Amino acid sequence: MLHGVILLPFVAAAIVPLFYKLFRRIHTGWFVLPVPLLAFVYFILSMPTIREGEAIQSTVSWIPSLGVDITAYLDGLGLLFSLLITGIGTLVVIYSIYYLSKEKEAIHRFYMYLLLFMGAMLGVVLSDNLIVLYGFWELTSLSSFLLIAFWYNRDHSRYGALKSMLITVFGGFAMLTGFILLYTMTGTFSIREIIDLAPTLPGQDMFVPAMILVLLGAFTKSAQFPFHIWLPDAMEAPTPVSAYLHSATMVKAGLYVVARFSAIFAGDALWFWIVSLTGLVTLLWGSYTAVRHTDLKAILAYSTISQLGLIMCLFGLGSASFYTGGADIALYTAAIMTAVFHLINHATFKGALFMVVGIVDHETGTRDIRKLGGLMAFMPVTFTFALIGTLSMAGLPPFNGFLSKEMFFTALLSVAEMDFFSVQSWSILFPVVAWVASVFTFIYSLIILLKTFTGRFPKEELGEPPHEASLGLLIPPGILALLVIVFGLFPNLLTHSLIEPAMQAILPTLDNVEAKHISMWHGFVPELWMTIGVAVAGILLYLTLKRWQRLYSYFPGSLSFSRVYDFLLKGSQRFSRIITDTYMTGSLRHYMIYIFVFLVLVGGYFLTRINPFERHGEVVFAEVSIYEVILTIVLLIAAIAVPLAKSRMAAIVLVGAVGYMVTLFFIIFRAPDLALTQMIVETVSVALFLLCFYHLPKLQKEKSSRGMRIFKLIVSGSVGLLVTLIALAVSNHQMFDSISNYFVEESYRSAGGKNIVNVILVDFRGFDTFLEIMVLGAASLAIYALIKVRDRTPHERKEER
Repeated sequence: MLHGVILLPFVAAAIVPLFYKLFRRIHTGWFVLPVPLLAFVYFILSMPTIREGEAIQSTVSWIPSLGVDITAYLDGLGLLFSLLITGIGTLVVIYSIYYLSKEKEAIHRFYMYLLLFMGAMLGVVLSDNLIVLYGFWELTSLSSFLLIAFWYNRDHSRYGALKSMLITVFGGFAMLTGFILLYTMTGTFSIREIIDLAPTLPGQDMFVPAMILVLLGAFTKSAQFPFHIWLPDAMEAPTPVSAYLHSATMVKAGLYVVARFSAIFAGDALWFWIVSLTGLVTLLWGSYTAVRHTDLKAILAYSTISQLGLIMCLFGLGSASFYTGGADIALYTAAIMTAVFHLINHATFKGALFMVVGIVDHETGTRDIRKLGGLMAFMPVTFTFALIGTLSMAGLPPFNGFLSKEMFFTALLSVAEMDFFSVQSWSILFPVVAWVASVFTFIYSLIILLKTFTGRFPKEELGEPPHEASLGLLIPPGILALLVIVFGLFPNLLTHSLIEPAMQAILPTLDNVEAKHISMWHGFVPELWMTIGVAVAGILLYLTLKRWQRLYSYFPGSLSFSRVYDFLLKGSQRFSRIITDTYMTGSLRHYMIYIFVFLVLVGGYFLTRINPFERHGEVVFAEVSIYEVILTIVLLIAAIAVPLAKSRMAAIVLVGAVGYMVTLFFIIFRAPDLALTQMIVETVSVALFLLCFYHLPKLQKEKSSRGMRIFKLIVSGSVGLLVTLIALAVSNHQMFDSISNYFVEESYRSAGGKNIVNVILVDFRGFDTFLEIMVLGAASLAIYALIKVRDRTPHERKEER
């Protein structure tokens, strides 16, 4: 059943174009909607099984000789991500039905890409095999590239799509290398089997490289500093894509990998520091940078980067659970619980906000906060959803973001109690940086809410006031806003049903992993005073925003990692152009020289390595008849005469003579079928060459230096010598047992034919022959088409187009 759920989006993606063509009056989204909805219902029904500590598993054998099986494994962590993928996917499909016009947009392509992405994400979070996980991982990069570039006629869309794919695919290749190192150390591609062997891995030479490579993949996908630069440019995608990929699913794939592989690497101090500090830096940089932007989606993009850094930092802090091995374990598992809880909360309030921004853009035609204002009076429902989402993101009660932010502060304050990894000397850094980042989070939350919905409506900028969005656009963000409130007021609805099973899946080697009770009020604890300080400082800084915002012109100023990316990309293009122009001269002679020099070097090296001329016994040569001697002499004379020919016609005739001499050799060696084939090929080739070369100008004597002529002579002589040595080596050296005996024995018994050559071509290599015929058929059709096109006048060809 699990495989069916993963396969369902792919099957639907294949059918979408057909449905779009047959039912043009119906929006294709209505056909797509049941796919995520059915998958979501299936995962909801699986929750009781997972809550009992059991896992659902299904295996399909794929490449057993390499240990690569398509094993789908659903545990608490996989269930959490699957519910996010399918649940928010359902809302995004509903939203896109009303957001994208079926008359103006190629919606069949949109839904096909969206389903491909959905299936790929399900494959990532449900795969137990490393190679299968990697395959789905790269498919998410490819499908997201297609979604970001959906409006491919826009330069920014193409730029953002290319940027996201280059960075995430680079991380994917790094992660694949890490997976291979893990396989080398453990001998298995199964994640659960590797987790069982995890205690034996630290100390091995490949352990740290494997860790860093896996983290590279996770950091690039989850937009961690400094790989975060692709996410803001990806906002050129349609808003449903941003709400789905860049708030709830794709960017959280890296978090999934960190959570899943914590059981393998988290006992190491290097993992703790890399994950924690990278998350902390990303949290601060994302929130700080968000305040400088004026585009609503850009603000939300950097907000997403910041929130992803927050969750990543929590996973890093929670990795201390594996080091302590039971001592004060609740102190560190609380960080894992907070990460899981905030992962859910972020998907709800950020998904709602992206949809709200999409509504604002849809109704006003702009996302620039400098051109917006006063929309609260005209779009009260949208404003309500924005109010809920921004206050939750800012960490204010009674919304779910307040709860997870308080728990985040608790986890950071607990760092001071760690007495390992040399943490105590740096313990003050964590809560201070987090508090500063939270202040900037509060500021950009106020910017989104107040500059868009309050103040004076700029009629001179936007014209007539907008109206409230349609019900179809309001339902998806309304559901997410409702969940923000429900999970804020009743957070323990998720504690034992979803959060605790996810924690147990992240910490499979630890016993008694339990989620603590979540409550809104803990008394006047330091976390509460930190929240009050965030609100006070955030309001003051927002009110004085114009006075200190010039800070951004100094830091970061013109400095940007996007500039580094652009420099490297353009530099690599220039370097590639220089290298390509060096050898792509347009001369066929030069290309042949490159090929022949490479052949001589590689072939010569191979011959020296295997030493094929070392005799292992007496070599018996067959007798040479007078006919063979005569044919050989004639063949050599014809071959030598080819480069000395004064005209193309003479050269073609001499080449044909060489081919016909080979035909006579086949006759002498009693291979009539090969002789017939060779004769037909030579005849057709000579005829075609004569027809083609007849219309070319006469041969001109090549103007080249004496040194170049000598070099060409050496190359040609080397090729001839190499081929001669290979021919001699073949008769004297065998690296493998000959397959000829098998054909001799089985030709008549298995295929019923006495002509061994025919049996090989028709039976043993029937598919090869079939494909060769297809190639010849395709070439014949192409030639026929070219002839027909040439016969038509330009006017007739234009009319056909």
